[in-house]
Amino acid sequence: MRIRTVGAGLTAVLLAALAGCGTRPAQEAGEAGEARNDRLSSGTLQSRWWTWASTEPEPTNPVADQNGGSCERNQPEDVWFLAGTFGTYTERTCTVPGGVPVAFPLLNRLGEPADCAGFMRTAEGSAVLDGERIAPDIYRGESVEVRSVVGNPVTGTSGHFTTIACGLWVQLPPLTPGSHTLTIRGRSGDFATGVDYALTVEAG
Repeated sequence: MRIRTVGAGLTAVLLAALAGCGTRPAQEAGEAGEARNDRLSSGTLQSRWWTWASTEPEPTNPVADQNGGSCERNQPEDVWFLAGTFGTYTERTCTVPGGVPVAFPLLNRLGEPADCAGFMRTAEGSAVLDGERIAPDIYRGESVEVRSVVGNPVTGTSGHFTTIACGLWVQLPPLTPGSHTLTIRGRSGDFATGVDYALTVEAG
């Protein structure tokens, strides 16, 4: 995990992610899935995910989760978020409600524009869902608003702040009911992370 001071004395985690080595190229934001109306815009997606990840203290935080026991914490009704790690590998089991889109980063960061430029220069990643590789969307950097709580390990601070977010992201339509495997790997520079998810999707 890398941290950097953002704004007036605000410390924010710049990496909290996942990723992979895909065979299909990543796509610039806006290239994939434009016909789907369940996709969030890149700014909305990143703001909401970082806020979701920052509203749980460390014992129940989904990024620090070692087995999937915290994957249901604070989930919104219109999308189901998945989390990466702070630079380690783990396996998680998670139950996902039916009829809800799934979204997650392969690799992501908060910081200044120059931070994102350097980070995205070497960022690579993909997800493998049930044996099929999925090309991520590329978000090179945009302004986001993040809300966080005391004791969370993602931003390390509480409150509301605006910063720049970037990363490789995947948005999936609702998965079919039943069991699914999702493998996520990510790397940028000397940072690497990965999660193997065993997902059970409930009937809608």
